[in-house]
Amino acid sequence: MDIDSLPGLAGEIVAALKGITDPEIGGNIVDLGLIYDVTVDVGGRALVVMTTTSRGCPAAGFLQQAVQAAVEAIDGVNMAVVELTYIPHWTPDLIRSGVFPAAVRH
Repeated sequence: MDIDSLPGLAGEIVAALKGITDPEIGGNIVDLGLIYDVTVDVGGRALVVMTTTSRGCPAAGFLQQAVQAAVEAIDGVNMAVVELTYIPHWTPDLIRSGVFPAAVRH
């Protein structure tokens, strides 16, 4: 799935999430590949499925709260649910090309 091609409100959510920086790596959470899916139902309930760079990531709680706040600030969203998953496991290969030098991604 190309997260940048999501239509409507889901696309607005992705754009807002690009404003959240992973404090460990320093890039935005979308370009780092930490956002796996974004959906919005007809009632304005948004679901963001995301991961962190590792299971023991000390920033996991911060990132979940930041995502929830950013999503709930968008007009048309009545509620945001942020689901943290480790399936699939995040790897540096998920970082978008051009975001960091290749040496950092591998």
